[in-house]
Amino acid sequence: MSNQLNPTPDSNQPVYQIRLQGHLGRQWSNWFGGLTVTLEDNGETLLTGPVIDQAALHGLLRKVRDIGLPLLSVVRIEPDQTDAASGKA
Repeated sequence: MSNQLNPTPDSNQPVYQIRLQGHLGRQWSNWFGGLTVTLEDNGETLLTGPVIDQAALHGLLRKVRDIGLPLLSVVRIEPDQTDAASGKA
């Protein structure tokens, strides 16, 4: 099992969006394996990025549990939907 979420960029890797209740600082991006941290106007945090496999996804969810922010959703998206799903044009 690898501790790396995305050791080599690959367009075939699934991209996930993890939505949390509350705001995290952008400095948490490194702790979450380089996932993009987006602070939503409604007070939620969106973590977005490729995840190499299910073991890495479970590792991310353990980290969410450890920081104590409520988990709102986990969604697997197509890489070309990343901008559209976060409300960017």
